[in-house]
Amino acid sequence: MFRLPDTLARVPRGFHALCLSTMIVMVALMVVAPASHAQTVRHYVNVEGVRDNQLVGYGLVVGLAGTGDGPRSRHSSQSLANLLKQFGVSMPENVQLRSRNVAAVMVSATYPSGFLRGQTIDVTVSSMGDARSLRGGTLLLTQLRAVDGQTYALAQGNLVVSGMQAEGRSGSRVQKNTPTAGRVPNGATIEQEIPVPAGEGGAMRLSLKRPDFQLAANIADAINARFGERTAQAKNGSTVEVTSPDDADARVRFLAEVHALPVPGVSRVPRAVINARSGTVVISQGVTVRPVAVSHGSLRVTVSESPVIAQPAPFSRGRTAGAARSRVDVAEDDTDIHVWPAGVDLQTIVDSLRRSGATPDDVISILQALDEAGALNGELHVI
Repeated sequence: MFRLPDTLARVPRGFHALCLSTMIVMVALMVVAPASHAQTVRHYVNVEGVRDNQLVGYGLVVGLAGTGDGPRSRHSSQSLANLLKQFGVSMPENVQLRSRNVAAVMVSATYPSGFLRGQTIDVTVSSMGDARSLRGGTLLLTQLRAVDGQTYALAQGNLVVSGMQAEGRSGSRVQKNTPTAGRVPNGATIEQEIPVPAGEGGAMRLSLKRPDFQLAANIADAINARFGERTAQAKNGSTVEVTSPDDADARVRFLAEVHALPVPGVSRVPRAVINARSGTVVISQGVTVRPVAVSHGSLRVTVSESPVIAQPAPFSRGRTAGAARSRVDVAEDDTDIHVWPAGVDLQTIVDSLRRSGATPDDVISILQALDEAGALNGELHVI
């Protein structure tokens, strides 16, 4: 059992409880708080030439329950006729095939670097006609080509579609997500390999994902400290040239060690990113404002119409007529002027604006005005 020393026994018990709770909180913070560490080289660079390759192809999806392309999608019927010809089924030239169970699609995939023949990759299938849904369809054998026109993979399989659509006889429609696009997991098989350059003459280049002169110098210093001077040279803010072993196995091991080297990061300028299309505002830590006063008001114009019935005089030959009376109201919201002192966190400003009833569009307009006035300590990016 835990026992307090005699020198502390005379202290009031409330003080004991306070000290004990403080110690518990301090220990909890020490346990929960993660140890700060530098990022590795892998986090900042890509090896030049080692990259993914994009593949694309044109194919047909069959087995749809009447939700495929309609008669207006002539390319779909022509593709179906060409497919039948390959199996010895010839159709009269003046006959146009019409099948709502078939849809013409574009197939896209990403060929990861270093994949070998026989390995499989996922493919994305997207309708290019007027098909209503690809749910329940099967992709027929499709060639996937790269930008050089060569076929590197063959795709085929059942589609996984997360979206759905239902229509009623009266024209009502319910749709969830996008039913005209889906994926085929492991649906493409690599048929031709893409060579991966690993450096020629014992030299390879590391390309920074975000160019920065200080970061390039830090990476070169970390590599030289581990493998010796002049092993790495920072050519510019986006490229670090590294001298690697000539042997292939030794080069792979060398590159693995380089990727695992810790590199001290560099302080980046805090920024606020806004998406004007969706109204999304993302603010990084450290964005503050200078002393500024902001007033943002809105003008509302309301046009309303009310019917008016005109009755003729008694015993007259007039007829009852109807008319519309228009009314235009102009009102301006009462908006207070917000005054913020220096060093206020931008997130605090956004929260206060939202509490005052500002919409996302209003917040975006105010952020742009703060940047134009030079009161924003950070970068503002509009995407």
